Amino acid sequence: MKSQIAALFIAAVAALPVIADTLTVKADAPKRYVVKKGDTLWDISSLYLRSPWKWPELWQNNPQIDNPHLIYPGDILALEVDENGNPVLRIDKGVRKLSPKARIITAKGEAIPTLPLSILEPYLIFDQALSNDELEDIPIVLGSNKNFKMSIIGHLLYVKGDLLQGGAYGIYRKGQPYQDGFTTLAYETKLVGTGRVVKAGDIQDGLPSTLRVDDVKQEIKAGDFVMPIAQGQDHKAAFQMSKPSQEIDGKIIASGNRHTEFGAMSVVVLNLGSSQKLVEGSVLNILRQSPTVIENEDGPRYLEDSSSLDKLIGDIGSLFGEDNSEDSTVWHMPSEKVGELMLFKVYDNISYAMVIQTSHPIRVGDSVTN
Repeated sequence: MKSQIAALFIAAVAALPVIADTLTVKADAPKRYVVKKGDTLWDISSLYLRSPWKWPELWQNNPQIDNPHLIYPGDILALEVDENGNPVLRIDKGVRKLSPKARIITAKGEAIPTLPLSILEPYLIFDQALSNDELEDIPIVLGSNKNFKMSIIGHLLYVKGDLLQGGAYGIYRKGQPYQDGFTTLAYETKLVGTGRVVKAGDIQDGLPSTLRVDDVKQEIKAGDFVMPIAQGQDHKAAFQMSKPSQEIDGKIIASGNRHTEFGAMSVVVLNLGSSQKLVEGSVLNILRQSPTVIENEDGPRYLEDSSSLDKLIGDIGSLFGEDNSEDSTVWHMPSEKVGELMLFKVYDNISYAMVIQTSHPIRVGDSVTN
């Protein structure tokens, strides 16, 4: 079957850098580009647009498009001008004459993903963020057919739950809490192994299900819980990127690598989700709070360089909204944009996102907004 193809619209060329004062094109944007295996839609958009996430706004006006999310290795993108004089990036139909006797036929393969799939894949397929209530209802490992405290490949696990005969399951362990201040929003759940059910159980009759361990990342322990590998997991490669129109105010509460500082292509966790009307593909700005300054008779200085008394004044002032004393004035500086991220897995009040652009290292605690 002939694969569907798609085109990226471009807002402008170097000679016409702005359309509707919202989109710009880079001066070095190529006139032609051949899509390669390993490319992402973000990569290609970034070749042309200064705000790559804005390409869906233009795609909907392109009559060429059958499915705007599918671009394939081998597609030839050509920067042209439409009948109204507007620049547009079109897709070569796949046949290009090189001489009277030679031509190239573009070979199609798998559509390229929006972002690097190798980084997203573990989160899309396996890793979960679950609340305490959700964890209480999930089947758990009771033990194995070996009198070992930890189980490995080939062991049979006995699971407290009515599992599906022949079903493939992931075995998980409760990890660190994802916290917003003192509130726990969810718990990280990390994959420790996989297995397949060899005998369905019946919990009402006191019969556990039997699961044979196929693969392990860590030794499996009693109390680990079991979920179908397909449960709640949408293995998407393409996302329709857009900035939300509603006001968004949240922050980064954790990172996938558990570091406190990280760069582009890192996975982070946000204290935002579908409750804020966010969806997979939502693009948000990352903001960094500039350092607080305390001004007194010795002049202005950063809070960390101030005296203990001035620091106490700054802390108390922040709590009660009173930033000035008789001798000191506290200046709370504005926040500045340091990057962008895109949500790729959204729960009610928590989301996984990938940092897609940075001007400074990103940190846990940085704010996110539209």
